[in-house]
Amino acid sequence: MNTATKLSGFALGLAAVFAGAYGIGHVAGPVAPAAETRHDTTDTDHGAAGHGDESAGDAHLPGGLLVSERGYTLQPVTAPAGEFAFRITGPDGAPVTRYDVAHDKRMHLIVARRDLSGFRHVHPELAADGTWRVASPLAGPGVWRAFADFTPTGGEPLTLGVDVTVPGPLAARPLPAPATTATVDGYTVTLTGTPEPGRTSRLTLTVSRAGRPVTDLQPYLGAYGHLVALRQGDLAYLHVHPEGTPDDGRTPAGPAVTFAAEVPSAGAYRLYLDFRHGDAVHTAEFTVLAGAQPAPAPTTAPTPDAGHGTPGHGHS
Repeated sequence: MNTATKLSGFALGLAAVFAGAYGIGHVAGPVAPAAETRHDTTDTDHGAAGHGDESAGDAHLPGGLLVSERGYTLQPVTAPAGEFAFRITGPDGAPVTRYDVAHDKRMHLIVARRDLSGFRHVHPELAADGTWRVASPLAGPGVWRAFADFTPTGGEPLTLGVDVTVPGPLAARPLPAPATTATVDGYTVTLTGTPEPGRTSRLTLTVSRAGRPVTDLQPYLGAYGHLVALRQGDLAYLHVHPEGTPDDGRTPAGPAVTFAAEVPSAGAYRLYLDFRHGDAVHTAEFTVLAGAQPAPAPTTAPTPDAGHGTPGHGHS
């Protein structure tokens, strides 16, 4: 499947943001502030931000941080309860109706709650009027980031992102601690490798079940696994595919699936591995830390106020 701009861009996420090619995703750029409104905005003076003759400041944005890029815009539309709908408009302002197939699908929709406590990867259906529709993947209240990952026919791969709010009470959840193992649906997935900012890192995820390696993973969207990374904070996005291709005579069907990815900056990322086994798709989630982490701020004892004359009465 198409990847976001080069990881573009576990932003958070991994364009999340990021552009990619089969086998490697690349994200570049500084951490951008998290969106505070339903829709991102772009600078109309720049047009296609982040590409070609655009300003140097936007030239290396990870994927998924913009709602509009290269003249294409992601527009959520009103849908019945239980459904999520959107369209992509092109440089002429009209809905796009022609897309290239990338990894078995013409559109990959990834949604993640902004605190990274929820994640779904689904594939909408395209109507004749250019509207994409799917059973809503927004599982519960909160602010969600929706990433549309696609290739318009005659154009370049793109990942656009927009915030969507589901009303209702929600207590923010802290990001889970970094770990090298995750369990899902009776499977254990082990992560080997650490992402390093600005470098291509090999990340290997090994799948086992009941203590035995899984050696018969099933192809899913043309691969034995798909990895999304989201950067905590701005949810810069990366979507990459593993090394090798099913039935190429060289790539084993597990237990290990290896990816090559480059993250744009130091920080915390949430990784989401989709794999298919037993005729079902499973998603394993990890928190990873990339690069050197900032040292905790030093704590300083309160300084007594000289006017009080009594030690221990300083003001914080």
